Amino acid sequence: MPELPEVETVCRTIAPHVIGRRIGKVEVRERRLRRPIAEDFAARLSGRTIIAVRRRAKYVLLDVGDELRWVVHLGMSGRFCVGAPPPGLPHVHVVVELEGGGQLYFRDPRRFGLMLLSSDDADLGVLGVEPLGPEFGGDLLWALTRRHRRVTIKTLLMDGRLIAGVGNIYANEALHHAGIRPGRRCARLTRADVGRLAEAVRAVLERAIASRGSSLLDYRDADGNAGEFQRGLFVYERGGEPCRTCATVVRRLVIRGRGTFYCPRCQR
Repeated sequence: MPELPEVETVCRTIAPHVIGRRIGKVEVRERRLRRPIAEDFAARLSGRTIIAVRRRAKYVLLDVGDELRWVVHLGMSGRFCVGAPPPGLPHVHVVVELEGGGQLYFRDPRRFGLMLLSSDDADLGVLGVEPLGPEFGGDLLWALTRRHRRVTIKTLLMDGRLIAGVGNIYANEALHHAGIRPGRRCARLTRADVGRLAEAVRAVLERAIASRGSSLLDYRDADGNAGEFQRGLFVYERGGEPCRTCATVVRRLVIRGRGTFYCPRCQR
């Protein structure tokens, strides 16, 4: 699933192509996504001008005036692309023409994505603090660990109701860089542990965005470019391989159904 750095990269790559552009024809080819695309979606979106493109958690938000947002979630396999879809490309569900030339299209083979028009934050669900925002830091993370003492620290990092959008890849990597085992209960963390972790979360996400995210499967940004962050992963999906920090064999376990990777020497 595309995580925060991948979604941020999509926003940044799509913005230069669409900001200030008026939307022309909107073609909905398949409504059956995670939530069916509304019958009036095309009629409501056509004719509006894209004012801004931004991200909230793992959502792409395109402001189209009158406090209305074009909301896109990539789900497990979605791609939101600039340009016309190649002839015969399967699983293209929405095609949007821009006046004066240019197109966007949304492709999602597994149909776990989402596309809607909304002016209500409730449509995004309950979302926590942005890990790259000014509110996030050691003090906030410490307060969260005191409030959720019994859960593992990895579970807390990935709870989007508390911290929005970190995702599995980046939770594993941040915990490694902070020297904390992912299965440690929050109650066993010190203030110093939590401070290191807050810094690691921000640093890992920022480095991932600078690398255009991670292309472990079929992720591409809006211009069709693959991410490169996966080339330097320290522990994620490296079970049985040597830790890039100390060469100890990386171990794998499952926490809340998610593959979890750590170095038994570097992380305590």
